[in-house]
Amino acid sequence: MSDPLGLAIDRAAGARPIAGNTLDHHPDSAVALATMLADIAAARRWIHLENYIIRDDHTGRRFADVLAERAAAKVRVRVLYDALGSIGTSHRFWRRLRQAGVAVRAFHPLLSLHPLEVLKRDHRKLLVTDGRTAMTGGLCIGDEWAGDPARGRQPWRDTMVRVCGPAVTALDAAFGRLWLRAGDPLPDDELDADPAECGTSPVRVVAGAPARAHIYRSVQLLAASAAERLWITDAYLLAPPPLYAALLDAAKAGVDVRLLVPGASDLPVLRNFTRVGYRDLLRAGVRVYEWQGPMLHAKTLLVDRRWARVGSSNLNVSSLLTNYELDLIAECEELSEALAAQFRRDLAYSREIVLEPRRLKLPPRLVPAPAVPQGQERAVAHKRSGYEMGAVAVVALRRVAGGLRRAIAWTAALICAGVGALLLAFPRVMSITLAVVAFWLALSFGLFAMQRRRARRADDAA
Repeated sequence: MSDPLGLAIDRAAGARPIAGNTLDHHPDSAVALATMLADIAAARRWIHLENYIIRDDHTGRRFADVLAERAAAKVRVRVLYDALGSIGTSHRFWRRLRQAGVAVRAFHPLLSLHPLEVLKRDHRKLLVTDGRTAMTGGLCIGDEWAGDPARGRQPWRDTMVRVCGPAVTALDAAFGRLWLRAGDPLPDDELDADPAECGTSPVRVVAGAPARAHIYRSVQLLAASAAERLWITDAYLLAPPPLYAALLDAAKAGVDVRLLVPGASDLPVLRNFTRVGYRDLLRAGVRVYEWQGPMLHAKTLLVDRRWARVGSSNLNVSSLLTNYELDLIAECEELSEALAAQFRRDLAYSREIVLEPRRLKLPPRLVPAPAVPQGQERAVAHKRSGYEMGAVAVVALRRVAGGLRRAIAWTAALICAGVGALLLAFPRVMSITLAVVAFWLALSFGLFAMQRRRARRADDAA
C-alpha cells in the first residue's frame, strides 16, 4: 500500500528510505567523541572523516594521534575539513597528519578563484569506518564538545547518531561526492563495502547542497504534516518566513509545537535575531524554551511518533540553502522515543518564554551543579544534572525583548562608530577597501550571470 506522505518526503528530500539499519542515539558530546575515537581505532580498511570544525586543541590532537596511528597501520585515512570553519587550525596540525600518511583536503579555500564558491561551506559532520559504521549529527571536533570536568567545564549539548546497516553506503557516497569536489575521486574499492542489514529502521540520508533545497523542503513538509507534536531543537534558528509559517499554522491547528534554543550562544548576535520571532510564535501557541546550560548545539526535529530528523543543518538560510549539510530522516520508534526523552530532560534545564509572567518564583541565578548520570535523576532529586533550578523557570517575553533591543542597539552603535572612525582616520585606505569589495561583488555577480547564461543555453540545446 502506497504512503503518500512518505512518497512526498522522498521527492522533497531527494532520498528514498533505506531499510535494515540500527540507529543509536548519542546525546552526550563527550561520550559521542569517545565512541568516534573507538570506531577510528577499530578501523581496518579505511576511515572517512568530514567535519566543519577540527580544532588544534587537546581534543583535535587526540583525534590526530589515532588517525596517524591507523595510517601507520596501513589503513587508508581521509580527512575533509571546511576551510572557513577550521580557519583557526594551524598549518602544523595538518602537516603532521599528512606526514603520517593521512590524505587531508580543505573544502573551498577562502582564496578561491570563484568568489561565489566561498559562500558555499561544508557544514557536515560525518565519520565512516570501513564502510560499515557511521556517525553523523551536529558535533564538531574541539574541546567545547569534550568539556573539562576537572575545571568544571561542561561539554556542549549536542546530538549524534551512530548508524549500522545499508544506510552507511549512502553516507559514504555523500562523503565521496564532496571529496571529489576538493580533488580526485575516491578509489572504487572504498565505496563497495555493501554492509548487511543489522536492524529494522528505515532511514533517508538527505545530502543537502547549495540551491537544491532538499533539507529545506523536507523540513517544511515534515512540519506541515505534524498532527500531534512537533518538537524542534536548534542551535542557530533564523528560519525563512515559509518555515515560520508552517510552525505557526501547526500550533494554530492544535499541534503541540515546542521550540528549544540556546539561552546563551557562541553567536550572541544570531541569538538576538532568533528572539525577534518569539512574539508571533508565542501568540500562535508555540511554546518556546531557552536552554540554560552550556551551549546547546543539537539539531533535531520530532514529528508525532513516526518521524525523527537529526543532522548538521540548522533552521536558517545558510544551512537550508547555501551550505552542504547532512541529515538523517528516520522512521524509527526507538530513536523517536530516545529523542523525545532527551527533549524532556533538556526542558528541565530550560526556561520557558511566555507573553505574560506567571505566578512562579524565578531562580535569581542558574548555578552550575555536578552532572548526574542518566537514569539517576530520581535518586538525587535535590540536584538536577547540568544546572540547578527550582520550579520550572518562566520568564516574560518583555524581559527578554528588553535585553534584545539593547543588544541590537549597542551592536549597531558600535559598528557605526567603528566605521565612522575608520573613515576619518584612514580615508584613502577605506576608499580602496570599499572599491575592492565593490569589484569583488561585481565579479561574483558577473560570474553568476555567465553561469546562468551557459546553463540556459545548454537547456535550450537539449
